[in-house]
Amino acid sequence: MQQLLFPGNIQFWYETLRSMSHIAYGGADFGEVVATAERITEGDYDSWYTEWAATADRVSGEAGKALEAGHEVSARDGFLRASNYYRSAEFFLHGHPCDPRHDAAYARSVECFKAAAALYATPRIEAVEIPYENTTLPGYLYRVDDSGTPRPTLIMHNGFDGTAEEMHFFGAMAGVERGYNVLVFDGPGMPGPRHREGLVFRPDWENVVSPVVDFAETVPEIDNDRMALLGLSMGGVLAPRAAAFEHRLAALIAVDGLYDLGEVSVRNLPGTRQEAERLLRAASAPELDAALDRLMAKDPISRWAINHGMYVMGVDTPRAFNASYLDYTLADGIAEQIRCPTLVCDAVEDMFFKGQPEQLFEHLNCPRTLMVFSSEEGAGAHCHPGAMRLAQARIYDWLDDTLGTGRPS
Repeated sequence: MQQLLFPGNIQFWYETLRSMSHIAYGGADFGEVVATAERITEGDYDSWYTEWAATADRVSGEAGKALEAGHEVSARDGFLRASNYYRSAEFFLHGHPCDPRHDAAYARSVECFKAAAALYATPRIEAVEIPYENTTLPGYLYRVDDSGTPRPTLIMHNGFDGTAEEMHFFGAMAGVERGYNVLVFDGPGMPGPRHREGLVFRPDWENVVSPVVDFAETVPEIDNDRMALLGLSMGGVLAPRAAAFEHRLAALIAVDGLYDLGEVSVRNLPGTRQEAERLLRAASAPELDAALDRLMAKDPISRWAINHGMYVMGVDTPRAFNASYLDYTLADGIAEQIRCPTLVCDAVEDMFFKGQPEQLFEHLNCPRTLMVFSSEEGAGAHCHPGAMRLAQARIYDWLDDTLGTGRPS
């Protein structure tokens, strides 16, 4: 898709398009996004934070006044947009160490979302704490209604850099519209557990998802035989990893599919894959350290990804972050263990993981579907932010057909 804003910075454009995509489910207004973007200096992370935070403050302030005056729908809508704008404000602040402004902006994003959630009559959106090891994982349970009827349920989580709150716009409301209960959660490495307790990502994601499924089975309104799992972005490798070992799932959706993050770590390194892995895991590799420093200096996307990656993986160096990616793989027979019907989504212009969805699809032995989204549809970018209604329609239609929840013809 053509860069309509920030023509010289694809990173700023993609994140602006991401906010625009949330218009479809009430997470933004076009004019607010464009007006904010026009105030931002291209490539300036401080400017990005300042202007998004200013918009978020203004919109949340107006929502608060609407609530005081008894205008609950207006307040709900304003809090939803403010939550997304605060999320965008703190997006580039993570690193080693983090910019201290990120904690306050993240907290405001969650506060605004919970304020909006409380103002919904339908669906009921309940903040939940899911038992996990010696703590809990934060999430939200969306119930279609108060009837107590067990319904098919989609469990959803984000990926490398997204929040549970953002999943409201990335599929939760779309599911409720179609008669699904939805359970959204943040796992370790994701914003809730990372901010609250310092929990970082772990590759054995089945040990995250299985406690979530255990929790879901205690909810009377959830049909235990029709629980599906969706992972977004980096969730496209995490969710399949979980499904390879957690066989209570009736369906799996990877948006977009990933097979081996180690390929991302080694693709710009010289030599064979084996040689690259040896250098990444070595006690000392000064030449590689210097090369990664040069990459970060010249490439803003790599600089952000590595800084954020050190934060969410809990490591201290760019090389340690790249080494951590080696463990996030479905190779060596893991993908082949997935039993449930699986939808692998792909984006023709994916600038992060091109080719990975096809690799995952090729290694599946279960009933499988590869769903490709094109630029002509406005859906060709990573996770399809240019065409959210289109993407959600196709994904949920597949889920309807797979679980047998659609209306009979």
